[in-house]
Amino acid sequence: MTNIQPIGDKIIVTPISKEQKMTETGIVLPETTNNHPQIGTVVAAGEGRILENGKIMPLAVKAGDKVLFRKFAGTEIDLDGHDETLLLMTERDVYGVIKKED
Repeated sequence: MTNIQPIGDKIIVTPISKEQKMTETGIVLPETTNNHPQIGTVVAAGEGRILENGKIMPLAVKAGDKVLFRKFAGTEIDLDGHDETLLLMTERDVYGVIKKED
C-alpha cells in the first residue's frame, strides 16, 4: 500500500526484479541489457483518462493487478517509508494484465 493516490490515467507500479543472467564465459549481463518488457504489480491507480467531452474513461487496470509494461516506462519515485522501487507511469505504458493461472 502506498500513501500517494495517482490522478487521471496515472498508475503506480512496483516492478518485479529480474535475476541477472550469466553467460557461459562468466560475464554477468545486467537487466538493462535485456530488451524484454517488464512485469510489476499495480499498487495504486488514478480514476481514469479524461476524454475530450469531459467524461472520465475508467482505467483497465486496478491495484493488485500484475501487469506487463514497456521497457523504461515511467518515472522512479522515492516515497518515505517505502523500501521498494516504485514507478509512476500512464496506463498507456501497460501492454496487458497477466491473468492468474487456474
